[in-house]
Amino acid sequence: MMKALVLKQYNNLQIEDVPQPGCGPDDVLLRVRACGICGSDIHGMDGSTGRRRPPIIMGHEAAGEIASVGSDVQGFQTGDRVTFDSTVYCGQCRYCVAGDIHLCDNRRVLGVSCDEYRQHGAFAEYVVVPARILYRLPDEVSYERAALVEPTSIAFHAVHRMKIQLGDTAVVVGTGMVGLLVVQALRAAGCGQLIAVDVDPHRLKLACELGADVPLDPNQVDVAAEVARFTGGQGADVAAEVVGNTATVQTAIHCLRKGGQLALVGNLSPAVELPLQAVVTRELSLLGSCASRGDYPACLEMIARGRIRVDPLISATAPLADGADWFGRLYAGEKGMLKVVLQP
Repeated sequence: MMKALVLKQYNNLQIEDVPQPGCGPDDVLLRVRACGICGSDIHGMDGSTGRRRPPIIMGHEAAGEIASVGSDVQGFQTGDRVTFDSTVYCGQCRYCVAGDIHLCDNRRVLGVSCDEYRQHGAFAEYVVVPARILYRLPDEVSYERAALVEPTSIAFHAVHRMKIQLGDTAVVVGTGMVGLLVVQALRAAGCGQLIAVDVDPHRLKLACELGADVPLDPNQVDVAAEVARFTGGQGADVAAEVVGNTATVQTAIHCLRKGGQLALVGNLSPAVELPLQAVVTRELSLLGSCASRGDYPACLEMIARGRIRVDPLISATAPLADGADWFGRLYAGEKGMLKVVLQP
């Protein structure tokens, strides 16, 4: 048996003794050392997304050490420090063969329970994952830092979706967890002027500490007009939308110059109202960005070298036993909270 934080019913998380998962021939049993609370877990625990159906053990941003390996596993052994892709891809469909593992036809996500599948996650003492989704940790990357590799990879994948030229002006709409990582990824990609947009002054301040040049609050200024002012009337070359509602998508679109590119990362709303004429007549490129595409090794290296700073994004570390309380604080929208990492 093992301890796990179980979503028993919507908005009801409890620490329980549950059976320790079995390890198949191609799997590893991982002793979880750190697991981050993702925004999708917060939105999922009240049933609003339909993808966290109780009872389920959530959690997909995790790292730990290998407790045992399956009989067919090669390249890993007991005691190895590892993290893993949140996407459990099959490795055999046309998308996986082409390297597009994030688009796998048989894709599963740890800690998700929906119509198609139930896949228990890492808010537990142990989790079983296929060895093919594992990545070894550099010595400089702690378990807590490694728990942020998954959102870091999402940020880098979004930036890689765009064709960025050296010195491009970029706008990031939404400077939550992933948005702050997008700011850093855009800076690493060679962008020049970086403009951050958010209604939270704390997050805007942090965005500037992590690489943004200009903070804009849409409640205080006309964002599109300000972006035009900072770009000689042209608009930004690229933008990333990291919220996912009509207002923020429209803001991002109106910030772009003709021929500009927009990476759509946030998906808070399943549908938004699109300013179609602005997209068509200005010939904008809208690029959906889902999860990541094998970006973990590069992201781990960037974190290890200090090129991407994740420590300022960790608001708290806490025992798994206190997980329900931290979920409640995040769900209530406590000011100044970004990433909480639970330690089983």
